[in-house]
Amino acid sequence: MKNIKYILLLISGICAAQNKFVVKDGSKKYSVEISVANCSAGNCEGKATIKLIDKKSNRFFQMLTSADLYFFLDKKQKPTVNVVELYGEQSPLIFDDFNFDGTEDLAIRNGNKSGYGGPSYDVYVYNSTKKKFVLSNQLTNLTTDNLGMFTTDHKRKRLTAYSKSGCCWHMTTEYAVVANKGLRKVFELEEDAMNGDFVKVTTRNFIKNKWQIKTKNYKISEYYKE
Repeated sequence: MKNIKYILLLISGICAAQNKFVVKDGSKKYSVEISVANCSAGNCEGKATIKLIDKKSNRFFQMLTSADLYFFLDKKQKPTVNVVELYGEQSPLIFDDFNFDGTEDLAIRNGNKSGYGGPSYDVYVYNSTKKKFVLSNQLTNLTTDNLGMFTTDHKRKRLTAYSKSGCCWHMTTEYAVVANKGLRKVFELEEDAMNGDFVKVTTRNFIKNKWQIKTKNYKISEYYKE
């Protein structure tokens, strides 16, 4: 009986070890230790802890959690990091400066609650006063209301989100980050090919506190040609 208990404990320990990952190359400032509930057949999912270790001091910095840190494993049986592909790979952890304040922020995969069952994220921004990462509801909602993780344009200081309805309607939306006010929508590109022959393309630019709107129709064969 003791031998059976020992074997069960040993197996449990091996399984737990297999569900732990160390990520050292995703962030400039932090190494990450990921522990996730379940891994099998090339993917992991379930409750998870994300432990941040300061690279300079090698000391514990902060612990964050995910109710469902769903991700695939790469060829080395490790999670990817910082990959954001529309309709493709989106990593469990994404380090970036999402609010353009010069400090690194972090998005953590939390299930598949975005459009068409795509990846959703809890997005944390670094709070320099509290000296820790805090959840941003606006940025988190931006991932669940669209097709997964938004992209970040540092040169233009814009966040871009994508949405769709079926095959023939797409929306690209850009947001600026306004200090102490959060997100402000500043651009939309709407592509409507619902009638089957033409694509109705509408652009909306927010300039000097007013929306400037332009609409033009294109033949589908011309608009989507490679």
